[in-house]
Amino acid sequence: MTETNETADLQTEVANTQEHEHHDHDHTHEHDHEHTHQHAPALNPELTREIEVEAGADEVSKSFKTVVKRYQKLARIPGFRAGKVPESLVRSKFAKEVRQEVLESLVSARFRQAIDEQKLRPVSEPQLLDLQLFDGQPLKFKAAFEVAPEINVAGYDSVSVTKPDAALTDEEYDAELARVLDSHATIESVEEDRPLVDGDWAEIQFRGEVKDLAQTVTEDGVQSASPSEPITGEDVLIEIGGKNTLAAFNEALRGAKAGQELKFEVDYPADFGERRLAGQTVSYDVTVKGIKHKSFPERDTEFAKQLGNYESWDEFETKLREHASDRKKAALESAAKDKMLGEFIEKFQFPVPEAFVQQQIEARLDRGLRALAQQGMKVEDMRKLDFQQLRASQRDLAVNEVKVSMILDRIAEVEGVTLSEEDLERELLMLSIQSREPLETLRERLSNDGGLDRIREQMRREKTGSVLYEKLAS
Repeated sequence: MTETNETADLQTEVANTQEHEHHDHDHTHEHDHEHTHQHAPALNPELTREIEVEAGADEVSKSFKTVVKRYQKLARIPGFRAGKVPESLVRSKFAKEVRQEVLESLVSARFRQAIDEQKLRPVSEPQLLDLQLFDGQPLKFKAAFEVAPEINVAGYDSVSVTKPDAALTDEEYDAELARVLDSHATIESVEEDRPLVDGDWAEIQFRGEVKDLAQTVTEDGVQSASPSEPITGEDVLIEIGGKNTLAAFNEALRGAKAGQELKFEVDYPADFGERRLAGQTVSYDVTVKGIKHKSFPERDTEFAKQLGNYESWDEFETKLREHASDRKKAALESAAKDKMLGEFIEKFQFPVPEAFVQQQIEARLDRGLRALAQQGMKVEDMRKLDFQQLRASQRDLAVNEVKVSMILDRIAEVEGVTLSEEDLERELLMLSIQSREPLETLRERLSNDGGLDRIREQMRREKTGSVLYEKLAS
């Protein structure tokens, strides 16, 4: 139903794998990760079924003869006219290809016949076991595969969902407006000789040394046992009194003047965003190079027209409040729906096909790695990643996503949720605009590769989730 932020998930896992660069795997996101697939993927034992299939020796011989004759007609071998290649030469030169075609035709037909007779519906590719195929001998093999689980969703309409208060507060609107104004502000140098005050921006140059807890005493004084690279910065802007400015920087810079040199220490919290600094103490040498002040545009009709098709500043503020309110409502409702789906996962227990889980892991990795590539991650860095670890890190999320999809599909049947062709056409039109691909070309491509069915299924699930939320939320 809903997707977690694959990029954020993978950034954490990628950071972990990059700490162990001794893994020298030749991996990139463009390879669809086929290199780490096992030849026989694990199957969920609770959903695995096994059938035995046979075909008579006469049928096997007939199939071999049919394929060999076609090769005789199509083969181009020097010294022989087209269509006149001896059967014995075809059987020896193309033995592997002939056997593969016989295998595909006989196994496919016999497998379909067997599962129809036993009324089985596989949801994974069959794994062939104990295969015996020789010309003139009976064909025998076993096939193992997964089937879909029985999902009982009785009581789904008794799940309690709390509808969140989505009203936009004045503080939230003020923050939204501040972001707009800040994006159009200009930073100007302060020429007068005065100290830094709250609201100013200090332009600084700095050098920081991370203090090592393990230190040694030498003839030159106290030194770190394992010195790290210094932290440096040129022409960095720091907002005095800003909400994102550390207290130590505020206290040190407040009251300083341009040209002044400062020394102070900063104790970074354990949950600091930059991992290198989290929980560390850094000794800084800072030079104040200048004082800057941020100027904001006048809130008038002229500025409103710069921001969009607005006739007045009041109209802009009205629309801004509406957009911010809609975003907040969408975010809170999405979180409430996710919680509702979490309740479904806990309420309805059933085995999940491993084939579906692996498909979802692949989809998560593909989306996440493509996003990381767009953010600038280099191919050579991707080659160092431990994809086995990345797959393992995605498994729990993938299992839950598969469970949610299967639960929603079952509830959609119970609720009679359907997707109209108009809804599908609107989605395709949006995809066409986003990808700049002609609508008819997009539709044909998606029809051929199965993408159209996947889009239809996902849209139905999203619609089912919305129907359930409206029905259960109070």
